[in-house]
Amino acid sequence: MTSTIDSLLAEACELAEAAGSLTLEWFRKSELDIAIKEDGTEVTAADRAAERFIREELARRHPRHAVFGEEEGGEITSSGLSWIIDPIDGTRGFVRGVPLYATLLAVVDDEEPLIGVIHIPALHSTIGAGRGVGCWLDGQRCMVSERPGIAGSLVNTSSYETFSNEALLGLKESGALMRTWGDAYGYYLVASGQAEAMVDPVCSPWDLAPMPVIIGEAGGTFTDLNDARELDLRAPADSVNAVASNGLIHDQLLDALRYR
Repeated sequence: MTSTIDSLLAEACELAEAAGSLTLEWFRKSELDIAIKEDGTEVTAADRAAERFIREELARRHPRHAVFGEEEGGEITSSGLSWIIDPIDGTRGFVRGVPLYATLLAVVDDEEPLIGVIHIPALHSTIGAGRGVGCWLDGQRCMVSERPGIAGSLVNTSSYETFSNEALLGLKESGALMRTWGDAYGYYLVASGQAEAMVDPVCSPWDLAPMPVIIGEAGGTFTDLNDARELDLRAPADSVNAVASNGLIHDQLLDALRYR
């Protein structure tokens, strides 16, 4: 099974990197066409092209695998393997020329996420993990940080406007360094040991699908705000949340956020 996971991880990284390179054709281009979806979020031709590329590759390589993507929908099967695509995580930043957006891929089996990939196209950098085979940053094994206390720890989020006033005040009082290197890049920083935590009070399943295996294989802890470890991949958009940390500060972080 390990060899199968290794090959799936390599393939997922390859696909995410190829799709991510497509997005660079539109990045910081003045002619970028931006549309607003029904949920009020932005979408571009780059989002659609990247997802379409991955779908066509999967249809050719793995016609029996299920596929679900942010832009084209699909299904997650209860048996066999499913691929979950977020072609541009951080579209809001992408359309403003911020180079920290990501292409995300996850492979899910009947248990939980099996493979997770975060590719940052503008940085030409990839973190990928597979269950039982570790977490890898650009070909090198990576681990979470060893900082034991929340005071002085770097805690990221995608947006502080999604925090309750109580949670925001609790985090501020904890002594954490609060920054907004968010979206998938925040999880990238935690898994590579460059930050201690990432908090997302409002997310969609495709934003988080790669994260449990990436954070777990890097030695960290991934839960929701109520300390539950199971991610509902079939949940509606904007209905899930997440806390990822180096594990050592996880309980302190949840206490600071006052969800326990």
